[in-house]
Amino acid sequence: MKSFYWRIALAITLVMTVVGFAYIMITTIASKNYFLETTQKLNASVAEYLVKEAPPFKNGEVNEEALGVIMHSMMAVNPSIEVFLLDPEGEILSFVVLDSKVKLKRVDIAPIKDFISTNGSEFILGDDPRSNGYQTIFSATEVIEDGKLLGYVYITLASEKFEDVAAGLLGSYWLKLTLNSFLVTMVVALLIALLLTALLTKNLREIVKTVNKFKDGDLKARMPELKSNSELSVLASTFNQMADNILHNMEELKNVDSLRRELIANVSHDLRNPLAVINGYVETMMIKGDQITVAERDLYLKIINDSSDKLTKLVADLFELSKLESGQVQLKMEPFKIQELLFDACMKYELFAKAKNINLIADISSSLPVVEADLYLMDRVIQNLIDNAVKYSPENGNITLKAFYCQTTFKVCVSVKNTGSGIPQKDLDSLFKRYYMVDKEKKGIEGSGLGLAIVQKIMEIHDSTIKVISDSSSFTEFVFELDPMENMN
Repeated sequence: MKSFYWRIALAITLVMTVVGFAYIMITTIASKNYFLETTQKLNASVAEYLVKEAPPFKNGEVNEEALGVIMHSMMAVNPSIEVFLLDPEGEILSFVVLDSKVKLKRVDIAPIKDFISTNGSEFILGDDPRSNGYQTIFSATEVIEDGKLLGYVYITLASEKFEDVAAGLLGSYWLKLTLNSFLVTMVVALLIALLLTALLTKNLREIVKTVNKFKDGDLKARMPELKSNSELSVLASTFNQMADNILHNMEELKNVDSLRRELIANVSHDLRNPLAVINGYVETMMIKGDQITVAERDLYLKIINDSSDKLTKLVADLFELSKLESGQVQLKMEPFKIQELLFDACMKYELFAKAKNINLIADISSSLPVVEADLYLMDRVIQNLIDNAVKYSPENGNITLKAFYCQTTFKVCVSVKNTGSGIPQKDLDSLFKRYYMVDKEKKGIEGSGLGLAIVQKIMEIHDSTIKVISDSSSFTEFVFELDPMENMN
């Protein structure tokens, strides 16, 4: 009985039972009223017939003899009627009643007038002289002599004996009807309740089943789509959205945990080499003491300084990438001219490029529209791309920094292209992964391997992408796009 299904079934059964009893009660009352109305209409002219056959008044006085003879004759045929002679105000002057006591001295005249005015065509109840406050069916007519209203003949059509017999039969009828109807109503109500409950709780049972699956570890369990707009449909849709959010959040937590583990592993691995170098040369200097020459000391200090710089940059890149991947970086969007940022970057790397005899070319349109982005992060993207190009360009090579408005995509396009050996096609898909470096063993190429991963994350949080193009033999080009202000919502 704790099941929702059985509770609904029981509720419907009780409601059906109450409705069944109410129906029986209403049917019984309606049947009784039907009988009374039929009896009244069939005997509506009895009082008028009496007045014609035996005038109840003679010379203004009650004609008891004539009244008694006719009344006894009529009562022999129909013993359920009782006759009362009333004055114009409704006071009882005389009556013919069998085995009954008359308790009223006056009868309400209003129902009698209504009955006469409608010629008995409507169902009207009047006072029963045998009891206080009880009404019954009747027949009535006016008694007029020489144009003067002498009173009324008032005939009740249901005597006390009739009421007693009817009450006894009604009790027996009610008992039989109640027993039969109760059994039938209960059986029918139970069947209907079970059927309706099964139909109404079908979707609910599916929902409970899905929730239990989800609780037991089946995180892909989802509610079936319901076509209706009912509360259960909203519940199913809400549960599916909640389950998707939970699954998404769990994946994010797994990714964050994976990033944490990876960060710890990378930090412990990548910091070990420069720390070991620093520690080794510091110990050497301490062991040799005064025996170390000035040249050796300068060399050792330079190595220590270079390792320290490398260590500082590696830690900075690690934490910056981790913040980007964990969504902790808040964008500070502002409008600016991308060409100014590009020219500044060219000036910063001009000397660095000349040191390797690399020609740095700026092919930047001066009429570019204003863009909106995080100025600091976009500067980091451009610097990382140029720094990467300088490292991988051979001596006497070329680096072209290009910016133009694309008429196809309606965006500002920026590219950094360098000559050189290019990137093998097999490496293109892995180029933006952490610590992935092409020809990282090549002499003269140093770095943390995090620069391009940082670039990709910055472009992602700007709802853009970074693309790499290479013919694997002569050039490598990195391209990204930004929305101009006029096209942004």
